[in-house]
Amino acid sequence: MLALLVIIPLAAIIAILLKAPARYVTIGATAANLALAFWAAIHFNVADQAASLTPYFTAVKGSENLGPITFSLGLNGMSCIMMLLTALVSVAAALSGKVPEGKSGIWFSSILFLSAGAMGAFLSTDLFFFYAFHELALIPTFLMIGMFGRGDRKHIAWKATIYLATGSIVLLAGLVWLANIAGTFQIAELKAGVAKALADSPVEELSFLKCQLTAIAGLLLAGFGTLVSLFPFHSWAAPAYASAPAPIAMLHAGVLKKFGLYGLIMVGVTVMPSFFDYYLTVLLVLLLCNIIWVGLITINQKRIDLMLGNSSVMHMGYIFLAIAAFINKPDSILALSAAGLLMFAHGISIAMSFSLTDVIERKTSTLELNQLGGLAKTAPKIAFLFGLVGMASIGLPGLANFAGEVMVFFSGFEGWKATDGFGQVQWATMIAVWGVVISAVYFLRAFKNTFHGPLVESTKKVSDISLMEKLPAIILGATLLVVGVYPKIMLQFMEGFLK
Repeated sequence: MLALLVIIPLAAIIAILLKAPARYVTIGATAANLALAFWAAIHFNVADQAASLTPYFTAVKGSENLGPITFSLGLNGMSCIMMLLTALVSVAAALSGKVPEGKSGIWFSSILFLSAGAMGAFLSTDLFFFYAFHELALIPTFLMIGMFGRGDRKHIAWKATIYLATGSIVLLAGLVWLANIAGTFQIAELKAGVAKALADSPVEELSFLKCQLTAIAGLLLAGFGTLVSLFPFHSWAAPAYASAPAPIAMLHAGVLKKFGLYGLIMVGVTVMPSFFDYYLTVLLVLLLCNIIWVGLITINQKRIDLMLGNSSVMHMGYIFLAIAAFINKPDSILALSAAGLLMFAHGISIAMSFSLTDVIERKTSTLELNQLGGLAKTAPKIAFLFGLVGMASIGLPGLANFAGEVMVFFSGFEGWKATDGFGQVQWATMIAVWGVVISAVYFLRAFKNTFHGPLVESTKKVSDISLMEKLPAIILGATLLVVGVYPKIMLQFMEGFLK
């Protein structure tokens, strides 16, 4: 059943290569995947998450110590949330953007390839396929920016690729080393494998094994951190998203970038949290740089697309804060639930933002804030939808991002008592709250410059958004509202996650 979530997009690519109508095939395939994802989520076994594991076939025999490399897909609480995120954003991406004339085949094939890669990465239960699917999904990102991006697209495409490839190489070293110590490629067995290795290690070798695990934790943090644009490995992200065609920006910023956070949780901090404790202070400093430093950079942006790209980097800091809270308190389901919910909420909101930004650019021929103004007079529906997603991104109550951010802040103080005094996690949480103020400043400034004031040359003759243009925003905006009003829809998947 879960294999269809990967097979359907790949089959749709083959159909496009055989000259089937690319747009309709892509919309049909992503809609089918959305229906299947909802079905899988409804039937997800919260009480026994291991029961949802579905092995398909053994791809490679593997070594005697590590066992076979197996292509198997399964669901746990976190991957279920990511599956729904991927399916929703994929549908919206298929409906977004203007296809260059004569290029519909590669345009829609790239959307499908990226969607299939992300889905495979989130659902794979084997480290080999977990890593391989993510790497495959990076290919269309590079191609689409290089071929159809705006600005200095070739330079931006190569810069992003070099950063991501470097992060992937570091990550691969950490994953192989971890699998070798744990004695398995199976993600669900890594924690038990590490515990067994520590228990069976002779006393004289235990110290060296702990040093190895600490080094592995550092490699995973650096590798996954680069993929997520953790400061200071963040400078590739904002230009890449600003340059990328709308569907690719939606899928990479909204979905694929969450692979690093998902991986850090699944094969990192939940497997050996005590060895990440060594890097806790460094992680707190870096995530605060994401929130505060990059936040101030976001305020200074003169273009909407660059503002959104930097804002995406900034908001990764909140999710890293939840991960830091878990490292500090390794039995905290609140911290992991906060991370999962905010990953979902941010993915939906940033995808909706890039979809609407593409509409604004096509109607006004500019994204420069000083060349826009009064757009609410000629396009009130765009103003409403952009205002909705902007309010979500700054954490307005009643929208999904608010629930996630509040839980992140609460997780920083979970189990804390006033008599204990402030620890480093509590201080970092207090500082991170100022990111909400920064978010409000850059969004309200951009909204004022774009939609209020007198009409200017670029906005005088703009027509309002059509049904097909606003359909992606309606799908994503409705999701933000539903999850914001009733976040348990997503949080229920995390029950029993740490069992």
